[in-house]
Order: sequence, then C-alpha cells, then structure tokens
Amino acid sequence: MKTSQLFTKTSKTAPADETSRSAELLLRAGYIYKEMAGVYDFLPLGMRTLQNIIQVIREEMNALGAQELTMSTLQSKAVWEASDRWSDEVMDVWFKTKLNAGGEVGLAPTHEEPFTRLMKSYISSYKDLPIYVYQFQNKFRNELRAKSGIMRTREFIMKDLYSFCIDRKQHEKFYEEVAKSYARIFDRLGIGDKTYRTFASGGSFCKFSDEFQTLCEAGEDIIYIDKESGIALNEEVLTDENLENLGIKRENLTEHKAAEVGNIFTLGYKYADALDLNFNDESGKRQKVFMGSYGIGPSRVMGVIAEMLSDDKGLVWPEEIAPYKYYLVGLGEEGNKKAAELHDKAPELVFFDDRDARAGEKFADAELMGMPYRVVISDKTLANNQVEVMNRKTGETKLLTLDEFEHKLV
Repeated sequence: MKTSQLFTKTSKTAPADETSRSAELLLRAGYIYKEMAGVYDFLPLGMRTLQNIIQVIREEMNALGAQELTMSTLQSKAVWEASDRWSDEVMDVWFKTKLNAGGEVGLAPTHEEPFTRLMKSYISSYKDLPIYVYQFQNKFRNELRAKSGIMRTREFIMKDLYSFCIDRKQHEKFYEEVAKSYARIFDRLGIGDKTYRTFASGGSFCKFSDEFQTLCEAGEDIIYIDKESGIALNEEVLTDENLENLGIKRENLTEHKAAEVGNIFTLGYKYADALDLNFNDESGKRQKVFMGSYGIGPSRVMGVIAEMLSDDKGLVWPEEIAPYKYYLVGLGEEGNKKAAELHDKAPELVFFDDRDARAGEKFADAELMGMPYRVVISDKTLANNQVEVMNRKTGETKLLTLDEFEHKLV
C-alpha cells in the first residue's frame, strides 16, 4: 500500500462529537468513519487491523477444536419466543422489522437460540458430543447509549463460541480451556498484562459468569482486584458472601475502571429445555444437552487496544495486529527510488508514504497511524548503505544496513 493509492487522509483535528481517545485517534488516522451514533465503517487500514485481531482469535478457537461457521443475522420470531427472549420486556435491545410478505423478524443481538435449534438436526447420540462451534458475525443491539467510539456500538462484530456437552463435568473442562485460550488471545493482542478474569453476574443466562476486563479509564465497569491472589470481581457481585466463597478480604481489594473485552457463560440446560435439545446416552435414555457460551467482540477489543496502547502522538499497534509492520519514508530522489523498490518487495509488510510532502508531515502521520516501525531511507543513509529504523513503541532509533533490512522483508 502506498499513500498515493489510499483514498483516506489523516486529520490534525479531533472530531467535535467524540469524547474517547480511541475514537478520536482512529478517526483522525483514517481507520474508521462514523456513519451515525454507534455505527462505524472500517476503512482499509482499520479493516486490516480488525482482520488481524480476528485471525488471532480464530487461531486460538481452532486450537480448541472448535469449528467455524456463519449463521444468519435475520432471526425467526418463533425460535426466540421458545425461550421467552423475543419480548422487549425481557431483552430490550432488539432491532425488529416487518416483512412485506407478512410476519416479523429480528436482527440478531446474540445467537444462543439459533445455535440450539441448529444442533437439533445434528445431535442425537452421546457419540455426537461434545461439539464446539463459533462464528464472527455482525450483531445488532439497540443500545440506549452508544458511546466511546467502537467500544460501544449498535452494530458490531462478535466472535461467539458455543459448546454442547454431555454433562456439567465435560462442560467445565472445556470452560477452563476457553479461559486459558482467552488469556493467550489477550496476551497476543498486547493487553494481557492489564486484563483480568473477573467474577461477574451471569445476567439472564446463569447466576455467575466470568468476564475478561481490561483496566481502562474509558471503561464503563468498576472491578475490584485482590492484588495478592489476582482474583477480580465486578462491582455487581461485590458481596460479603461472594468474598467469603472466594477466600478474599474486602480491605485487600483495589478499585479500578475497566472495559469488558470478553465473557464466558455456563448456560446449562436453559436453551436445551426451551428448544428440546436432547441426546440418547449409552443406555439409550434421553438426556438434555449441557451448553456454554463464550464471546469476544473483535471491534470492541480494537477500540480498547487503541485506547490503552496509544500515546500523545497517536496509535501504537502491537506487531501482530498492525495493518502494516513498517511505515516507509523516502527522502530525496534516490531515497524515494530505493524506498519504492523495497515496498514492491514486500507490499504486505510495508506502507510506503510516497507523497511529495515535508519530512515532518510524513513523520507526524507515521506516529499518528501507529505502525510498529518507521523506516527512513534518504540520500544520506543510502550513501552509507543504511536505513534508519525507529521503534514506535519505545522511540529507539537504530541504523541497519540495506541487506539487514531487506532480510526482514523476506
């Protein structure tokens, strides 16, 4: 990718209607475009970043033995009535619409019911279990307050994984494997050291759940952490009974603002009961399938990463998810010529700023856009057969020979 090929442009001014730092930087850097409150488009650089985040999650889900598919977004009223979640009094975030041919459909806010109904066609025996399936799909929630840019939106991408097990014991083993997988994901995404598995309410699903909360001043949740044990609790479950059960003392807790980046739920028999999902056990007796649900919002996580890993100059992407690894700047006639050659050798790794612009303008955009390394090739460095490489995260600058840098592009 070259700047001359990219239709988007950076901006020096912050959008007047955005209050979160992540939204400001992502908009200024040309990663996203705001359609309306709570609805954003992902532009070329933003799309590459988002897809890199999705790929990290996909690799970890596949490592669990889960199978990827895609369910429909349009939802049948009947399947949700079976669990009593079509009603706005029960779940008030529905977007619903009338069909011209008659009837009503919804835009899925989540997918427990459709996955349960799907499995009725494929589960009949204990030999069919366990099954783990997941998807990446746009979800729609009629949020009363859409704010903090892509951290809370009305349309968003969700990775939702569902497990179908013989019993609680089989489920709990997988549940813990997912928790470990989530820890690996957040480590790879660069926020693992600030993310806590957090004891939380299960809402309409179950009594308790586990959230994964990243310490973040822009977050909407309050969590309490016992620094000695590393145990964290959401404010909503901070009771003496729960503290006693967890073996921690209130006076040892510290309060923090946090943003939820993932969650895992034990669904149990809730949806198997509602939609009659059964299997024959080894003796031929009919049993209910035991279920679990596990979510991560890649677009929301992208906003949290932008919030947490930015500085006063712009975004600072981890290598694994950056849209490009190198922001390449050519200075002078020979410097620009050589920079173009290097870009063409590795266009998937190199973003080439080929504008006829001042060096300071290019450097400012490099810092705003947040690629991990800024590489400068000038007539002066070429005279010494060198390139200048700056680490965006640390600010450290060093000189490499052309051969050394070209080797990194292979």
